Amino acid sequence: MDITTFVNITSRAWAMPILSNLHAGVAGRQAPLLTATGASRTAFAQSMEHLIALGLLERNPGHGHPLRPEFRLTPHGVTAAAIAHNIQAISADEDQDLLRRSWTLPVLTVLHTPRHFNEIKRNLQTITDRALSQSLKLMEARSWVSRHVDELARPPRSIYCAVNTGEMISGVTAPEITFGREADYSLTN
Repeated sequence: MDITTFVNITSRAWAMPILSNLHAGVAGRQAPLLTATGASRTAFAQSMEHLIALGLLERNPGHGHPLRPEFRLTPHGVTAAAIAHNIQAISADEDQDLLRRSWTLPVLTVLHTPRHFNEIKRNLQTITDRALSQSLKLMEARSWVSRHVDELARPPRSIYCAVNTGEMISGVTAPEITFGREADYSLTN
């Protein structure tokens, strides 16, 4: 999966929990998924529509009532759901609020190796300085990211790396995501 698709998936708070629950075998209807995720109806509906628009979910033809449709994963959705399920499996319940934030998972994916602020930003082309700074601060407060200052550089620069739970999540996502030219190539083929 390319980084652009991954960023798009994580831009909705409940997309990853929905994918994870579908992978775990929760029925593809609104009521069971809504109960399993704990999302509000509005946020849940927006996330479902988002996943359908991305081509990760589809209505299951011939199943469900027109007002209570059943959904299933597409072939691309199966891959994304497996990643989401692996992330959910290594994270605690108290970590879910941070995981649902838009940039947490993409930033951790980039931090599979230590990086400077601008290197992270270069890999996540659409992220703003403010969004990246806030994400790093939140993850640093949760001890998912460690910040070290490179005193030898002039001017001194911060180096960020994933640690603890952040490192485990990065270990799950980094092998599955392509960046830059690899991503551009995979989109055309």
